[in-house]
Amino acid sequence: MFNFFRPLRAKEALLEKPKHIAIIMDGNGRWAKKRLMPRISGHKKGLESVRTVITQCQKLNIPFLTLFAFSTENWLRPTQEVNFLMSLFQESIKKESSALIKHNVRFKLIGDRKPFPKKLVDKIKELEKLTEKNTGLTLSVAINYGGRWDIVNAVNKYQKETLSKKPLTQKNLIQNLSLNYAPDPDLLIRTGGEKRISNFLIWQFSYSELYFTETLWPDFNERALMTALFEFQKRERRYGKTSEQL
Repeated sequence: MFNFFRPLRAKEALLEKPKHIAIIMDGNGRWAKKRLMPRISGHKKGLESVRTVITQCQKLNIPFLTLFAFSTENWLRPTQEVNFLMSLFQESIKKESSALIKHNVRFKLIGDRKPFPKKLVDKIKELEKLTEKNTGLTLSVAINYGGRWDIVNAVNKYQKETLSKKPLTQKNLIQNLSLNYAPDPDLLIRTGGEKRISNFLIWQFSYSELYFTETLWPDFNERALMTALFEFQKRERRYGKTSEQL
C-alpha cells in the first residue's frame, strides 16, 4: 500500500516543482536478465517503483503524473510476455483501486482500448468513474498508447464531431488529444539508459525538459526521483525567449 505520510526531509525541499511529470518506465526486462530471472519478474518488481513515484508525487503536491506502461509497438513482444502484461494491468487495477480512492488520486487511462479484453476495459472504466471527483494527484497510465496514434485519433474526432471543413487549429487538436485534461509535461524522465521518446506524447513534449538516467525502472526509488527533480531545477526554461527576457 502507499505510504503518503512520511514528511519530506529539509534537503528534499524543491524551489521549483514541475506541475506534470511523465515517465517512460524502461528496463524491467534487463533488470530481470541481470539477475537470471524471467522478464516477467522485472515487470512485477517495477510495480514497486510505480508505487514509490506515486507516493513521492503526492508528498510533493505535484498535480499530474503520466506513466508510459505499454506502447502500440509493444504488441510485437513475445506473446507470453504481452499476455502476462495484460493480466498484470488487470490485477494491479483491482489491487490498487482502494488505495487510489482512499488517497484522493484521480485515475485516467490513455491509449486505444479496442484490443483489450472486455474484462480489463470494464475494470478501467469502473476505476475512472470511482475516482473522477478526486482532487489530488491525477495519475494517467498510457497503455496501448502511441503519440502518432494520439494525433491521428484527435484529428478524426474533430472531423467527426464538427462535420465541417473548417481548418483544424492547434487549439482544436489539443482539445481532442488524450491528455486534454492536463497541462503539457514539464519534465520527461526515461529510465534504463535509452535516450529517445519512443512515440510517447510527441505533441505534448514540444517544450518539456528531458531527463535520461541509466537506472533501470525497478531500481528507480525516491532518491532517483529527487535527483531528477533537482536537475529540473537547474534548467532555464526560455520558451523561445532569451535569458535576459526572463
